[in-house]
Amino acid sequence: MLVLNNISFDFGGRYLYHDAFWHIKPNQKIGLIGANGTGKSTLLRIINGEYTLTGGEITGRKDLTVGFLNQDLLSYESDKSILDVALEVFERENILHQKIEKILKQLETEHGEELLNELFFLQSEFESLDGYNITHRAESILEGLGFSTIDLQRPLKEFSGGWRMRVMLARMLLKKPSLLMLDEPTNHLDLPSIQWLEKYLQDYDGTFILVSHDRYFLDRTINMIAEVANEKINLYPGNFTNYLEQKTMRDELQQRKFENQEKYIKEQQKLIDRFKAKASKAKMAQSRMKMLDRMEKVEAVSGPASTMRLSLQVETQPGKVVFEGHHLNKNYGDLDIFKNSHFTIERGDKIALIGANGKGKSTLLRMIAGTEKADGEIKEGYNVKTSFYAQHQLESLNIENDLMRELQIFAPLETDQRIRSILGAFLFNRDDVFKKIRVLSGGEKARVALAKLILSKANFLLLDEPTNHLDMQSVEILTDVLLDYEGSFVVVSHDRFFVEQIANKIWFIENNQLKEYPGTYEEYEHWAERKNLKNEQKKNKLQPNLLHQRCRQARSEKTVVEFREGG
Repeated sequence: MLVLNNISFDFGGRYLYHDAFWHIKPNQKIGLIGANGTGKSTLLRIINGEYTLTGGEITGRKDLTVGFLNQDLLSYESDKSILDVALEVFERENILHQKIEKILKQLETEHGEELLNELFFLQSEFESLDGYNITHRAESILEGLGFSTIDLQRPLKEFSGGWRMRVMLARMLLKKPSLLMLDEPTNHLDLPSIQWLEKYLQDYDGTFILVSHDRYFLDRTINMIAEVANEKINLYPGNFTNYLEQKTMRDELQQRKFENQEKYIKEQQKLIDRFKAKASKAKMAQSRMKMLDRMEKVEAVSGPASTMRLSLQVETQPGKVVFEGHHLNKNYGDLDIFKNSHFTIERGDKIALIGANGKGKSTLLRMIAGTEKADGEIKEGYNVKTSFYAQHQLESLNIENDLMRELQIFAPLETDQRIRSILGAFLFNRDDVFKKIRVLSGGEKARVALAKLILSKANFLLLDEPTNHLDMQSVEILTDVLLDYEGSFVVVSHDRFFVEQIANKIWFIENNQLKEYPGTYEEYEHWAERKNLKNEQKKNKLQPNLLHQRCRQARSEKTVVEFREGG
């Protein structure tokens, strides 16, 4: 389908790929992974034809079509409704539809044979392209991605960046290219939409390449891992969990080969050093030197950029009850968010608040933090020190500060060595700590804000989407920190693997009520599936009964009518 043959690509004098090979086959569902800076997004742009190779070539089928979802699409502007924007991908179908409409208009006054023949051929082609179903398909995909039926007629320009990205994703899915490339598609999706996309990709009839830090999502959608490392592309069959198992085995084997080769080289070097000065053995020594020069060197296994253990220290312990809320009501105009809701957070609770966007998750965090007013009562417990992490706090970083200065101002009593250690654990090494915040990416700013969280010494945390913009390694660092944390927290997240690792209670919002499941995310998921199945069975049982009642009612009405007519 597509072959990347010995490709090389350098960026700013540094090779991202050097003599790398990759054969992409039909119907492969590929997860593209690698550490930050290894060139995952760059590789997608190379395949898309945006970047020119330094060396090598890319060859593919003549009929190959590529669809590429990336962050650049956020700049797309339109006054059209989101449904019409999604339907723009059907170029030929739209041309045919316009021609058919024009001829139908003409036929109101003209009745020529030629016009009828043209209409027949246009309608035949339109039907062969499944043109009569494109609007239904577009509506299904947009609604699956979280848009309401009313939203479909709203102009694209009215929506925020995250929602616009959903429209762009819908366009890609409707286009059905031979090769679909998705760069972090779940970044702008809530949990129901992620689950919908997951199911869609499981059933997808085609090839796709997916860049994602969501391990659950990768495990449930792909059958191949392509790992970018050491300027090469390494392939592993199976999902992400399979990759981790194979990667461990491959790394152990490579490390043994490296150590054996190093031992052999040292032994040969000793012989060379011993005999190179002796005339009778000089030829043998030179031969061995040439052999070592020609030997293909085995690379050492590179470890993670940071293996440092971080701890989120707690200065003081709170009382048994950290926060409680009673008879909470919250609305925005006619939109009700909470009605007579209650909650209790106890010391040691590690709570994940999950669900669809727009249900009130971030609102609840702000209510607990005291930055959002609501009717009812929210009480803070004894000796509680709260720290609140939210996306808007990334904008509150002083862009003129470097990283060291930003953290020194925030925690003036901390030593420079500890500040450097924390920044190093969040992948800011050596001179990186003197970068100005204004030059950082969104993910790097998120890591700085999380480093400040580590220094807060709070015993209660409110975390609103802390894994957004983080790569897998940064998510693992944060996971380890929260697993060791002695305080309590409420975290809003759509990253199911992260939630499964760190939470001992699940909160969700249903019918404007805050509800609690006392267990892990995996246990909650099984409980929710059983609950939905029971509701579906109950609904299916009620439907025949309802039909039977209606039939009885109809027969009764018919009898009454006949009686009256007979009377």
